[in-house]
Amino acid sequence: MRYFLRKIFYSILVLLGVVVLVFVMFQGFGDPARLIVGQTGDKKTLDNIRKDLYLDQPKWKQFALYLNDVSPVSIHSRADIEKKKLRGFFIGGEKKFGIKVPYLRQSYQTKKDTLAVLSEALPGTIVLAVTAMLFACIVGISLGVIAAVKKDTWIDNTAVFSSIAGISAPSFFMAIIIAYTFGILLHNYTGLHLTGSLYEIDEVTGERFLVLKNLILPAFTLGIRPLAVITQLSRSSMLDVLGQDYIRTAYAKGLSTRKVILKHALRNAMNPVITAVTGWFAELLAGAFFVEYIFGWKGLGKITVDALEKLDYPVVMGAVLLSAFIFILINMLADLFYRLVDPRVRIQ
Repeated sequence: MRYFLRKIFYSILVLLGVVVLVFVMFQGFGDPARLIVGQTGDKKTLDNIRKDLYLDQPKWKQFALYLNDVSPVSIHSRADIEKKKLRGFFIGGEKKFGIKVPYLRQSYQTKKDTLAVLSEALPGTIVLAVTAMLFACIVGISLGVIAAVKKDTWIDNTAVFSSIAGISAPSFFMAIIIAYTFGILLHNYTGLHLTGSLYEIDEVTGERFLVLKNLILPAFTLGIRPLAVITQLSRSSMLDVLGQDYIRTAYAKGLSTRKVILKHALRNAMNPVITAVTGWFAELLAGAFFVEYIFGWKGLGKITVDALEKLDYPVVMGAVLLSAFIFILINMLADLFYRLVDPRVRIQ
């Protein structure tokens, strides 16, 4: 319990650092009011927008107000709660103390709540990341185990060469090649499109319908690099474990090769693989920016890139904070997985 409380404390410090960095990068410089109304906006309109966004306050106060908005524990006036439509539990008089859903402010372009914009895009990224990670884990661990068992054979050499090639290839480059090859050149055979999201809208009825085939190309592209890393780690970790004394003892007891590999060796070889899986999954879930953008996949990455092109800073800032929170949450879950998989961690 003390260990996890310490992790939570460090996580809060990391998030605070991210908030400071995000504010300085996107809110500390420039004039957001001018971005909203353009170059033709009159002075009265600009003044009203600056007052509404607290831009007429000193920078330190702007930061304090932003921190109060994004923090789940904060103090707000009654008028502030009604104006921003804050959701949570509040107590007090005119100034209320509350535990709330973080308020990431409103999009400059659509005037929608930033959290609502990100919430619409996040499910697409979750589906894409989970599919890519399942593909990478199943294929990567299988290839790594087979390569370790068949060490120095053509299977091993092929797996090692393929994993090195997969690690070396940037995702955006692979996305372009795969999209062009399977979405354009071989479209008549694959039936796959260059771009597309999980749901598409019927032009006649206006209804949304599920299109799972649009998931194939971006998930495959996104899974290539983690697959290569998992293959390498599974192979090297399995080779270390297979050389341990208890493995030789298991063979001496007459256990079958399959039982030794799957029950004794594989489980103890999973720690570095779990580290890779959780780290890559956090990265994929936080936003596969280039892959989503190239394949036109509506997810957190594409929404963020579109917002950055339009200088819609609240959406960009919210996406960065959400990405940081996802990284921290998954890293904490990884510590729990260590304890479940490896009994030695529980003993320590």
